[in-house]
Amino acid sequence: MSPTPDLKGASKRVFGTPRGRLLYLVFATAVAVLFIYNIFSVYVGPNESAIKVVTVGPGSGIQPGVLHTGLHFVGPSEHLFTFPTDLQVLNLTNDPNERSDNEDLRVPALNITTSEGYAVTVDVSVLYRIEDPFKVMTTVGRGTAYESQLVIPRAEQILRKRFGELDAEDFYNVQKREDKSKLALDDLNGELVPNGVKAMGVFVRRYSYDKAYQDAIEQRKIQDQTVFKNMAEAEMATADAERKKIEAEGEAAVKVELAKGDAEKQKLDSEAELYQRTKAAEGEKEIKLAEAEGTRLKALAYQGTGSEYQVGLKMADALKGTKVIVLPSDGEGGTNPLDLKSALKRFDVTP
Repeated sequence: MSPTPDLKGASKRVFGTPRGRLLYLVFATAVAVLFIYNIFSVYVGPNESAIKVVTVGPGSGIQPGVLHTGLHFVGPSEHLFTFPTDLQVLNLTNDPNERSDNEDLRVPALNITTSEGYAVTVDVSVLYRIEDPFKVMTTVGRGTAYESQLVIPRAEQILRKRFGELDAEDFYNVQKREDKSKLALDDLNGELVPNGVKAMGVFVRRYSYDKAYQDAIEQRKIQDQTVFKNMAEAEMATADAERKKIEAEGEAAVKVELAKGDAEKQKLDSEAELYQRTKAAEGEKEIKLAEAEGTRLKALAYQGTGSEYQVGLKMADALKGTKVIVLPSDGEGGTNPLDLKSALKRFDVTP
């Protein structure tokens, strides 16, 4: 077996030297400082503020002023009490998932009796924060007293009063609910602000009626919706009839305009055809007149001096190629081809 080390003798050898005594002194000092630090200092965390209270000696009591986030020295007879500075939520609800972890701070949903005497269960959330921890400490107390003794009882009382002014059906009306929420917020701040707490908002999250009234109100809503539906359908039918009337009037107007256009076209076609025929007749008339004038002038030419020679030439030309002409040669109507004078006289040609 190996020999057991002599720890006691080793420590004497270490701390018995000057260097050992110095190390011992440093170690003892560090332990003392750490002890004093733990006993006489308190750390105030983020989203917190603190109030100092002196329990013994001159100036004992709640000290004015608020201590914010950081490390603060606390004497033997002094204590720091912290309060949250961030937004707090108070849920008045029967839902276990939405209630506070602290059993003393759990608040059930509001059972409201409306102005008509009906029961309505309302879940409400109240948002608030501590604005003056010194006022809270001096008027309400430390810890969670501001919740259990101030916010919760005042909120229940005021919310029950304000929402109880609504009729049962008014809970369906968003504007009326918001109006009562604003009034409740003002009333609540009238109670909380003097004590260092300020409510930031009141919100109705859900509400429910007892089953009998719920069935009745739903049936009435269905009837109302049926009436509105019928009114909407009647208005739609009227609008549809008006639309058809406008469409019919438009189609009739289109047909009238088309008929006017066709009539105007036919009129223009008729006028064009008449104009064409008139001009054609006038042209034909001018041609006939010109031809007649030509015939007249030609006739006049044949009646003038020397016309008999023209007639004779025409006659001669007409008889050209004639080989045999049988004519009576005696009697009153007889013709002697050798007697030129008699032949010319027969054709009214004066020699």
